[in-house]
Amino acid sequence: MATRGKAFAVLAAIAVIVFALVYFGIQWTSNWGKTDKEATAENAAERLDKLYRRISATTAEPVKGQIDLDPASVADSLPDISKYPVSVEATTGGFVEIFSSTEKSGTGNDGWLNEVAEAFNAANIEVNGQPVSVRIRNIASGTATDYIRSGKYVPDAFTPSNELWGEMVKAQGTPIELVAQRLAGNVAGIVTSKAKYQQLVDKYGAVNVKTITDAIASGELAMGYTDPFASSTGLNFLVTALSTFDSANLLGEQAVQGFERFQANVPFIASTTLQMRDAAKTGMLDAFVLEYQQFANAPELKDSYVFTPFGVRHDSPLFALGQPPADKLDILKKFAEFAMRDPYQKLAKERGFNGLEDYRSEVAPTGGHLLASAQKLWKEKKNGSKPISAVFVADVSGSMEGDPLKRLKESLRNGQKYLGRDNRIGFVSYSDTVTINVPVGKYDANQQSLLIGAIDSLQAGGGTATFDGIVVAIKMLQDELAANPNVKPLIFVLSDGETNKGNSLEDIRSLIETYKIPIYTIGYNANIQALQSISSINEAASINADTDDVTYKIGNLLNVQM
Repeated sequence: MATRGKAFAVLAAIAVIVFALVYFGIQWTSNWGKTDKEATAENAAERLDKLYRRISATTAEPVKGQIDLDPASVADSLPDISKYPVSVEATTGGFVEIFSSTEKSGTGNDGWLNEVAEAFNAANIEVNGQPVSVRIRNIASGTATDYIRSGKYVPDAFTPSNELWGEMVKAQGTPIELVAQRLAGNVAGIVTSKAKYQQLVDKYGAVNVKTITDAIASGELAMGYTDPFASSTGLNFLVTALSTFDSANLLGEQAVQGFERFQANVPFIASTTLQMRDAAKTGMLDAFVLEYQQFANAPELKDSYVFTPFGVRHDSPLFALGQPPADKLDILKKFAEFAMRDPYQKLAKERGFNGLEDYRSEVAPTGGHLLASAQKLWKEKKNGSKPISAVFVADVSGSMEGDPLKRLKESLRNGQKYLGRDNRIGFVSYSDTVTINVPVGKYDANQQSLLIGAIDSLQAGGGTATFDGIVVAIKMLQDELAANPNVKPLIFVLSDGETNKGNSLEDIRSLIETYKIPIYTIGYNANIQALQSISSINEAASINADTDDVTYKIGNLLNVQM
């Protein structure tokens, strides 16, 4: 009897082993014949479903709010001009204030114009027997143009990176006069990795913007560029790219179709040059846009990349604005003459300017009205045939009580005006648990009303399950992609960055990496570093909302991405 019992036990053990071998064999071989990408996607879907089932997510009753059909006001979103610092203060009663682009009125190698202005102010220069000076305000060209065109603040003069911004100011109706065509030489360009550059040479012979746009359109080159509403290089590249498709008619059918083919293969549009540089460091991009002055001051780029100039030159023209009295115009003329003196032009070269002096503009003069139309075209066509599907994820935990939640609501109410009507929008809020306030749907008037109603109804309280909120957003977008495979998914997280409930970043990092959904973060009284760690996974931007210009920043972000 004992012997039979032992035999039975042995047989049972063998059966368990066989079952285990069969089971794990099935699991091991289940991915045979599949690509790594297919297997990884299946695993990610399983993990996402498992995580989602563990999260307490409920769908709120729909609440409609009163929509505002007025377009977004740039003037209202701009902060007080004091947000943008004076980099050189005037030293006399008679002076002119100049808006200066950031590559020449910042610090270090980016501070050339400041050094010139300080020397000018110390030189005891007179106009009509009175000592004069200049005040320099450090402000990006696109932002400066918004102040001037909106009338929010108009200085005496403006020295953007290139002439295109002056044309846009002129077209809007602000009186503008060219004082100097050039203060310091500079050129915009496409920076391409040496390996990819050689591939282009082997295939196309010469490498220029035409061959680069052709390579992008055919999927041979992954290139990023910057927001043409805010960036001088981005605006220049937009106009140049359109001209490669039809130089005679930048907005004609041939140019538009060419741009759509090209744009369909552009993986990345950055809000700022800094974001573009950070993305380039990851190796995600074969090429990106940059000014030569920045390229010259970055040895790590010069060793690994090739610079190909394009478009109009970035020679920092100087414009007088409004109808300045004769003495102010004389100050500007004297300042321009002073900046062109040999010592200061040699200093400019030391700071990376005045390189590629032989390069001549390859784009015909472009009027401001045409530039504005090109920006509008870009806004409509930048996503090609792919509409955006985005989920906004709002933190309503107890730590958001009071001013942070108030500013979050204001940000969303103002920012939603930048959402294109062809896009699809959803909204989620979270504290201890997650609420789907607005399921993803086309952003028509009804969806806008639901979004406003959801925003207005937000109340703070409880813990902070940030990553549970992100998991729910990912699940919503994956369901959306299953129904509409052609959409481009995005997530926007508005939070203070702290997490004390539910999943951690490490729990869901691999999901974010696998699905490659960019997660843009906006921080309110926030742990900005924690939010940046989320955004950096898929090269998205992170904004600190604790600044006076948050409405303007968020408007720019949504304008670029949506």
